[in-house]
Amino acid sequence: MLRFIDPVLSPELLAILRQMGHGDDIAIVDCNFPAATMGKRVVRADGVTATHMAEAILKLMPLDDFVEESAFVMRQVHDPEVLAPICEEFEGQVKQHSQGRFGVVPVERFAFYDLVKSCFAVVQTAERRLYGNIILKKGVLRPGEG
Repeated sequence: MLRFIDPVLSPELLAILRQMGHGDDIAIVDCNFPAATMGKRVVRADGVTATHMAEAILKLMPLDDFVEESAFVMRQVHDPEVLAPICEEFEGQVKQHSQGRFGVVPVERFAFYDLVKSCFAVVQTAERRLYGNIILKKGVLRPGEG
């Protein structure tokens, strides 16, 4: 075991996070998401919620601050102007870990699928809440950080 690293981050997922470069994206998706269809690399996180996984990753991985937006969620099909409750939770996590610099950008369902297809990796969780999907864009560590 390693200290300060959430045990939901498997060795495979830690290796992927390390391999990712600046500007690469990682998708954290719910149990209903077609991850195997969409993802280049898929890591399963059975028994883990999407918000728990997002928190674990955000503690380790800086968000890209060279772009306007670094976190994207799926819009609700039935009410596209309102964030799903889980997406509101994601937004709080993103704001906390970016010191308020970022929120989340809602993206239409099929456009979100297209974004996932270009992600470095997809983490499929056991999340059952609908719209439990987020994409995070990796930033850089600056001298003296981390």
